[in-house]
Amino acid sequence: MRKRSIIQMVLVGALAGAAVAVVAYFIPWLPDAASEEATSIDRLYWFVTIVCIAIFSLVAAVTIYSVWKFRAPPDDNEDGSPIHGHTGLEIVWTAVPAALVTAISIVSAIVLIGVEDAPAGSRKVDVSAQQFAWSFSYPGTNVTSGQLVLEVDKAVQLTLTSKDVIHSFWVPEFRMKQDAVPGTATHVVITPTKVGTYEVICTELCGLGHSVMRSQAVVLGPADYEKWLSKQKSGGAAAGGGGSDGKALFASNGCGSCHTLSAAGSSGQVGPNLDEVLKGKDAAFVRTSIVDPDAELAPGFQPGIMPKTFGDQLSDEQLDALVKYLLDSTKGG
Repeated sequence: MRKRSIIQMVLVGALAGAAVAVVAYFIPWLPDAASEEATSIDRLYWFVTIVCIAIFSLVAAVTIYSVWKFRAPPDDNEDGSPIHGHTGLEIVWTAVPAALVTAISIVSAIVLIGVEDAPAGSRKVDVSAQQFAWSFSYPGTNVTSGQLVLEVDKAVQLTLTSKDVIHSFWVPEFRMKQDAVPGTATHVVITPTKVGTYEVICTELCGLGHSVMRSQAVVLGPADYEKWLSKQKSGGAAAGGGGSDGKALFASNGCGSCHTLSAAGSSGQVGPNLDEVLKGKDAAFVRTSIVDPDAELAPGFQPGIMPKTFGDQLSDEQLDALVKYLLDSTKGG
């Protein structure tokens, strides 16, 4: 009888494990991996998943078998008979989970060390976050853009900072996620393996416009990347604050992440289309829209999305340059 009971529990556990394994394997829980780090993280994910399926199968087998085998008859209202604990069993169900958790910790530590190690010769990109936009600067190139542009199969170390509150950088296909914290710099390494365009998402609740704090990570082949970089350099986009160059200021302050402006090559849809809303406007209107964005809202847009800090971040000279650039870019429409 005991042997048959064990066989029955094993069969129940096998069925439960098989059902969960089918769900885990055939449902696409994760987007396609597009970086070397994602491959390592996915291996860790499946290791933990297999451990969880094994534990679930064991628990489900014992639970289902017990409910079926030892169920009380409909007319039995008595308490169950007292039983004494099994010391050996208690040791096993304490030692086995402890061993599994230790194994998961060791494998996780190995993966973490591997994905955080920046290879020699890796590129560097400075990532600036603010409510509610991303800005990407490429040290040594005087280039800043509202999109993260990377070369395929080339490792890059991102250095993240925040101008206001805590944000969190994440590209699902890259798997790597890191907080951008005010007053400090954090780092994350990415080695893209597939050419394509991927969404950059803020995963830290950072204010009213958190859900629309999106940008794009564009992965290009080596030739296309160099072509893009040369074009950006010739366009005069400057890193950091952008000096008094209006186009550089538009790029370095992340305006293109939220707004469409043909002259800047931006296609953001979080805020109004500047090619349309600035037609026929004067400098006073544009300046007010930058320093006090809720003063007059374009139809269909709500207050509290665009930061109100640009008046403090930009000097009068920079504001004048940005206003002039916007008016010149939309003139004649």
